[in-house]
Amino acid sequence: MKSLAEIKTEVDRRAALIGAAGRHSLPTYGRTEDGARPHIEVDSRGYHFVVVERGQEQERFTTCEVDELLFRIFQGVTHELAFAYERAHRVETQDCRRLAFQRQIELLSKLSPRWSQLQVQEQERILREHPFDEIAAIRAMLTKELREAGHSAERAWQMACERYPLPVTT
Repeated sequence: MKSLAEIKTEVDRRAALIGAAGRHSLPTYGRTEDGARPHIEVDSRGYHFVVVERGQEQERFTTCEVDELLFRIFQGVTHELAFAYERAHRVETQDCRRLAFQRQIELLSKLSPRWSQLQVQEQERILREHPFDEIAAIRAMLTKELREAGHSAERAWQMACERYPLPVTT
């Protein structure tokens, strides 16, 4: 079993490969900083990826495989980087996830082909439940205009969806 120091060394090495060194989404080791920043623990049961916010544990992922732990860490880190990239390169007429998902796969593939394949599968699952919506920004703008014109929030949304229907899930 790897020590916290060995895990930190490996995380730092991989973070440097994708320009993530020093990012807040990288974990701390052995203790929480709270504020939803993940931290890593190691004990006889395995490796633990833990998220604590306002003193309450929000998430705990436990594994005996260091590769699974590293994937979980970099799944979050690359998500943050990918959406920052999308914000800097936004295409208003395109679902923001289209560019962000692609960027996340690019980043993960620099770290591990297996991780990028796992993330492709996760993104496919997400898109089956929540398909790309290329006109979300247009619908949101119309909703805002209708609210400013005096319609209730619910009615404005309904009218915008009548004009620009939501995507159909499969």
